[in-house]
Amino acid sequence: MASRPTVSVHAVGGEASGSLTLPAVLTAPIRLDVVQQVHKSIAKNKRQPYAVSEKAGHQTSAESWGTGRAVARILALVVLAPTALANAFGNMCRGGRMFAPTKTWRKWHVKVNQNQRRFAIVSALAASALPSLVLARGHRIEQVDEVPLVVSSAVEKLTKTKEAVGLLKTLGAHADVVKVSNSRKLRAGKGKMRNRRHRQRRGPLIVYGEDHGISKAFRNLPGVEIVNVRRLNLLQLAPGGHLGRFIIWTESAFALLDDVYGTFDKAAVLKRNYLLPTAKISNPDVTRIINSDEIQSVLRPAKDVVLNARGRTKRKNPLVNKSALYRLNPYAKTLRVTELARQKAAADAKKKGVKKPKAASAAFLETLFAP
Repeated sequence: MASRPTVSVHAVGGEASGSLTLPAVLTAPIRLDVVQQVHKSIAKNKRQPYAVSEKAGHQTSAESWGTGRAVARILALVVLAPTALANAFGNMCRGGRMFAPTKTWRKWHVKVNQNQRRFAIVSALAASALPSLVLARGHRIEQVDEVPLVVSSAVEKLTKTKEAVGLLKTLGAHADVVKVSNSRKLRAGKGKMRNRRHRQRRGPLIVYGEDHGISKAFRNLPGVEIVNVRRLNLLQLAPGGHLGRFIIWTESAFALLDDVYGTFDKAAVLKRNYLLPTAKISNPDVTRIINSDEIQSVLRPAKDVVLNARGRTKRKNPLVNKSALYRLNPYAKTLRVTELARQKAAADAKKKGVKKPKAASAAFLETLFAP
């Protein structure tokens, strides 16, 4: 392409102060299946190992009577009395251990291929540049001038939360933070007792190039997350495996994307020999391509296709239409001619009074096949 689109750079006051070329990573193919699979595998790597106590179910003074007393070796109820002592270790017993007690050395982590992980991150970044996907994810960007949203590098020097709130209001992105603040609710279940009492939505993601105080300015805003452009994480780019995170880029971070992820024909600087994945098809609307004038003009018209009353295509039924049948099965014509010859021979024999009709003669068959 002769030229690439540009993105406006907004100053701290909100006005456009310049422009940058759109990085190639924001035009990469979007693969929802890859993002969901990688997100599911990566999310498992943050789990806390758990297991029941090794002594659970075995801390009892009960002993089995053994055999010979006409009672089961394991009683359903354990009564610590001389006449009713039983083996309470079984998993079917009251107070007994569980079947196959859990262990902390279970396989908790899942390995994800590096190229697959990068593909998922690239797809998530490309989806963040489409306003329709960002809106579909639930972000309030109606007042935002442009997506992707790029601000001046002077924002990286902000250190006060008040300044950060003022910047978001100027850019029209504060409505997304208000949405997060209003969504904060108590968690249902026992998670309230386990250091995760509240749950809330996700707000904007601030991506910076250098931290000169920006992390302190935005860290206290609900739902707002801050990350360095060199350490982008899929769990932040596509929370829950859903594409379309609202991202606010600083100018230095936005200009560094081509060095971090490269282009379609130029390898990345920070990732050795990495090239962006190319799309299998440039236009995914296959129906529109097939029905286009360019394709339809060179296609051979199908003789067995007709239009019904509604103007839709309807193929002729080969069980009813002989021409459609002969196109599908050329030998059907020979079978039909043979059957007609047999019927004619039977009819002639019936007229003459012959009980057993003779087979059709070769001369008669030749007359049927004659041009």
